[in-house]
Amino acid sequence: MENPLLQLADYAVGWRGRPIEPELEAHARRALLDWFASLLPGCSQPPATTIAEALGAEGATGRAVCYVDGTMVPLRHAALVNGTAGHLVEFDDIYRDAGYHPACPTMPAALAAAQVQGASMQDLLRAIIAGYEVGCRIGMAVQPSHYRYWHTTGTVGTFGAAAAVSVLLGLDEARTAHALATAATMAAGLQGAIQGEGMSKPLHAGHAAEAGALAAMAAARGMTGTLEVLHAPAGFAAATSDSTGRWEAALEGLGGPPAITRITFKNHGCCGHIFPALDAVTALRDEHGFGAGDVAAVHVAGYTQTKTLCDRPDPRTVADARFSVQYCVSALLHLGGVRLAAFEAASMADPAIRADMVKVTVAIDPEMADAYPRQRSARVTIRLRDGRVLERYQPTRKGDPDAPLSDAELTAKFRELVGPAIGSAAAARLERSLLHGDALPGPIPLAGAAIARRRVG
Repeated sequence: MENPLLQLADYAVGWRGRPIEPELEAHARRALLDWFASLLPGCSQPPATTIAEALGAEGATGRAVCYVDGTMVPLRHAALVNGTAGHLVEFDDIYRDAGYHPACPTMPAALAAAQVQGASMQDLLRAIIAGYEVGCRIGMAVQPSHYRYWHTTGTVGTFGAAAAVSVLLGLDEARTAHALATAATMAAGLQGAIQGEGMSKPLHAGHAAEAGALAAMAAARGMTGTLEVLHAPAGFAAATSDSTGRWEAALEGLGGPPAITRITFKNHGCCGHIFPALDAVTALRDEHGFGAGDVAAVHVAGYTQTKTLCDRPDPRTVADARFSVQYCVSALLHLGGVRLAAFEAASMADPAIRADMVKVTVAIDPEMADAYPRQRSARVTIRLRDGRVLERYQPTRKGDPDAPLSDAELTAKFRELVGPAIGSAAAARLERSLLHGDALPGPIPLAGAAIARRRVG
């Protein structure tokens, strides 16, 4: 077998200075817009504010923007803090076939490197495309077994960040390969750390962004790694999955339409494993016109992760609630959607939402489990108080490549999330810049309400 790491390094280097076709550029800009929609609401909350304060005490200055506190900082500082903030409100994108959120580790590392290098928007977009491809392909090689113990965004994200920064630093094939090899041994993020009540999950994305950036920076100065580390008997895939990697399948089509053209953009502010159930409940509600008070019971049958990761009948923290089928379904019935408002203190404490959570049960459907990760589906059965039983099979999720968010829906999501964080006028300017501008985004002051939330947190 040809060395997969060398193939991926060669692919990434091919994006240095390469023209971007208009359709592909539109996909990359959509991804960048969506990352900022996830980033800016997270800038006012811990652990992003916690990490920013901890690093701010060191007093380092640089040329990259830390969007959490508005300071100019070194590349790694910006990658870590912005990466953490971008994964915090659970609205960041997904590459379905790898069970992976590519934006939150790739984007902050790439943007910080571009700002430090004085690069152009086109340079940034090329690096993002390369970083997405490398991370998504490695993710496909180790899934689905990788997800049993490892958080893909924290592990695979390290490679995506390393590839993107390597492109922006102008590394050749050899040094890019060594950057990826070094990234492999710094990849981390445990499932056990995201299934409790702590703050670790968003930090996984920040750490991946920082570690990947460091791997590329070190490779630029001569740091070497073990080039067989992806597929070796004691390498990354063997250590984190049930094989040495499904590389033939993962690398099939490399050089064709990039992974960034097949991204899922989130339509709900919670774990993506809950999305099919929420889409099914929404469709049934819209068709039959019932309200929360009409519902006697809701049963969700889904794939394995729907049960093992998201069957949380009594969540006590916001982080826990975002991974609770029970909370999210009840919030949807009472609030009409699962957006930022669903995780505000008033909603979390709403006695009606809390009371109706006991109506929701979750089970694994073996056929759906076998179809994961390429298909994310659910079958929802709702029993109404008048005796009617409604059922819907949801084969995919709104926002997946086969049911994508339109440009209008994506920009509406951006405005909804970003407007309260920076103000509607600033949000409109940022939207135009990200979708059509030639300059890199710079500092973005938070609005008064966001600053107040940050101080309270």
